[in-house]
Amino acid sequence: MSLATQPIAEEKDLIYLRDLILTRSGIVLEPEKDYLLQSRLEPVAKAAGLGTLGELAEKLRTTPSGPLHEKVVEALTTNETSFFRDLHPFEAFKETVLPDIIKNRATSRSIVLWCGASSSGQEPYTVAMMIREHFPEVATWNITFLATDLSSQMLEKCREGKYSQLEVNRGLPANLLMKYFDKKGMSWIIKPELRNMITFQQLNLTGAWPPMAKVDIVWLRNVLIYFDVEMKKSILQKVRDVMQPDGYLFLGGAETTMNLDEHFVRVPLHSTSCYQIGSNS
Repeated sequence: MSLATQPIAEEKDLIYLRDLILTRSGIVLEPEKDYLLQSRLEPVAKAAGLGTLGELAEKLRTTPSGPLHEKVVEALTTNETSFFRDLHPFEAFKETVLPDIIKNRATSRSIVLWCGASSSGQEPYTVAMMIREHFPEVATWNITFLATDLSSQMLEKCREGKYSQLEVNRGLPANLLMKYFDKKGMSWIIKPELRNMITFQQLNLTGAWPPMAKVDIVWLRNVLIYFDVEMKKSILQKVRDVMQPDGYLFLGGAETTMNLDEHFVRVPLHSTSCYQIGSNS
């Protein structure tokens, strides 16, 4: 019987797989998302020489940790992204947020940025392009730019900076493609001047965070939606701990700090919004 014609899995195996994903990544998968477990994990099972999700679950049970566990978690991590995704936050970054930070850091001439869910790299590289294009005055400043993700596979793609024609066609203006990418075969490679601006590092948002320099601008878009309420609160508290008092936080369009962290204040900007730590916090 092929994988495609098999029942999804026994309930005990589905519960185990859901719990494994929750424990390792903080991502909540409700029973109605079992179809997602099947579609994402069947290829993982097949690659491991296993016939069913039940066999995959049993293999994971017998090996408490290792590469197979990482592959399972990475398969369930959503990595859908594009250059200049949603556009409005990047307009706010260019028109208001970064100019404000530049003004406030005129003495130190130092800025710290962090993309907390970098996926395959389009978001941090978009930010880097905008800095290069629109803010020549910070060319001699000390810019620390950290981009993190749970997936080691995605981080490797980020570091490589290699994108298909389809990927660069999604949101990337032609002039920026020609200026900041080199064509190599059927792929486009980010030029070193952009790659060297960013440090890519693995980080599980739900776990312990390493020491960080105080961050001026945080991009944490389209990731909180995958966590339960308590985990969202925990992550937002940790974000506050690493943010500068006058820093900015960008969330996804469907995300908010409302009813999660009273210390953040929503700031409407250019058809979008971001968040700052309130003055009474």
